[in-house]
Amino acid sequence: MKKILVVCGNGLGSSFIVEMNVKTILNDLGIEAEVDHTDLTTSKSETADFFLGSTEIVENLEDGNRNVIKLNNLMDKKELRTAIEANLKEA
Repeated sequence: MKKILVVCGNGLGSSFIVEMNVKTILNDLGIEAEVDHTDLTTSKSETADFFLGSTEIVENLEDGNRNVIKLNNLMDKKELRTAIEANLKEA
């Protein structure tokens, strides 16, 4: 099962909301995955199949070994769905 880690600056409100939105979208698409949320500092030592967050946050995670999904607007469900479809349908 794939693991998705939603990352934000503090790992509190916005990442939790996005986590819930990701779970809803995955359910709609029939894709099973473990989804959790965390802050940027903690995420640097975490392992996951995909790291998802705003462009300015997750570019700090790019090291060539991580699958990073960048969003321009965390709260845009349409953008989130498109990103999930593009990255997880084929995974």
